[in-house]
Amino acid sequence: MPAKIGLCWLALTYLVSCTKTPTVNKPNVSPDTILAPSGYQLVWHDEFNGDNLDLNKWEYEVNAAGGGNNELQYYTARQQNCYLQDGCLIIQALKEEYTGPEGTRQYTSARIRTIHKGDWKYGWFEIRVKLPYGKGLWPAIWMMPTDEVYGGWAASGEIDIMELLGHEPARVYGTLHYGGSYPANVHTGASYTLQSGNFATDFHVFALEWQPPSFRWYVDGILYQTQTQWYTAGFPYPAPFDQRFYLILNIAVGGNWPGNPDNITSFPQRMVVDYVRVFQRNE
Repeated sequence: MPAKIGLCWLALTYLVSCTKTPTVNKPNVSPDTILAPSGYQLVWHDEFNGDNLDLNKWEYEVNAAGGGNNELQYYTARQQNCYLQDGCLIIQALKEEYTGPEGTRQYTSARIRTIHKGDWKYGWFEIRVKLPYGKGLWPAIWMMPTDEVYGGWAASGEIDIMELLGHEPARVYGTLHYGGSYPANVHTGASYTLQSGNFATDFHVFALEWQPPSFRWYVDGILYQTQTQWYTAGFPYPAPFDQRFYLILNIAVGGNWPGNPDNITSFPQRMVVDYVRVFQRNE
């Protein structure tokens, strides 16, 4: 795949997606109108054109633990934190006191995943999204192993398609986690910085191509990272990335990596998702 995808393909992709603001309805997208990367075919997608989140494709994670990174949010399944509007999915982080079965938190958000509804071994994963900003915001598009056949995190792997730290709104990260189970885990990755503007003011397309023996990360069709080396203790390469993984979308608030919000972090903050599309190689 060339380092920059053909401009015609990108332009046509944009014609059937959200406008720059999520306040104008986009056309109803048919699978027949979605252009696949060369050599691929569409196998799964969500254009978010309905009234509610499609629970045949997604499920909510409801908890106060987050990712175990000392995060501050309570993930809920409430409309306030996750809803569809004008052909887009909105994941919304709020500053509010919320009490659930696991205790009380001062922030709420949402985390949704496709486990057992969308699980893939290899493919091209493409998400068009506008991201939140501000210190302590941590939006992510990532993948976890469906079956964890090689052991607990991160022996069975983790694939981070996109992570952003809200105090660096023009920079995103792509990362692989692997090695042994915690604390013997390791990670490798790289970042991409926009030449102008930031990821909160407009939509951008994040793509990951996962085909043996490599991962390739793209922003708006620009290849910024390739990884070909990883390992899992006790199992031969290409473990752990030879199993099924599922998608996760979320906004975390606070945590070890981004730090906590400060007195100038504004709420609500939103991740606005135009579409999620998965392609696999033609047989």
